[in-house]
Amino acid sequence: MDIHVGQLTVELTVGFLSLFILTKVLGKTQITQITPFDFISSIFLGELVGNAMYDDEISIFVILYAIVIWGSMVYIIEIISQKFKGTRRFLEGGPSIVIRKGLIDREQLKKNKLDINQLQNLIRQKGYFGLREVEYAILETNGTISILPKFQYGSPNRLDLNMHTDQQPELPVTLILDGELNVDNLSTAGMSKKKLMEQLHIQGYKSIEEVVYAEISEGKILIMPMIDPKK
Repeated sequence: MDIHVGQLTVELTVGFLSLFILTKVLGKTQITQITPFDFISSIFLGELVGNAMYDDEISIFVILYAIVIWGSMVYIIEIISQKFKGTRRFLEGGPSIVIRKGLIDREQLKKNKLDINQLQNLIRQKGYFGLREVEYAILETNGTISILPKFQYGSPNRLDLNMHTDQQPELPVTLILDGELNVDNLSTAGMSKKKLMEQLHIQGYKSIEEVVYAEISEGKILIMPMIDPKK
């Protein structure tokens, strides 16, 4: 009994420390921005370590080996998604606009296996109790929903301040991401590449590769520079 307790104590300690180190290596996205893939990997890794600890025939080295192999595969997937932008939608999924200009997009709901009752639930959790308050709703890759309210329902409430206006909110459009031009979004924004380059030159950028992120909203362009981590 003493040997079993001692062995279990060692295995629990090693497993805890190994998982702690693995969490540090993989980064905070495993917790704060969990995707379906991250969710599956977390469950699998927890079951793997838990079952191994209570199996007398499995040694500490086997537990460590399993953690290292599984952690390495998850880490490789993360590196691939960072280096090769084209794989992000396949590996991590992408956001879906489920409410566009105040109207529900049933095709997007169906694609994401989401019914209207579930959509209402997610919207209420954001503090909006009627769909009429929502101009845009975006289902994120981690299952949460982001809301852009109609102008009169924004914070502070325009109706409470007797501020009447016909102005409608506009969803920001990403033009440049990680130094690469999004041609489809450029067309959606009704902007030519030439006009975008003119705006970049005005703000001191010589090429698209110098920009980490750029978006346009309500006719205004936001540009963020590519920062060299070595500097």
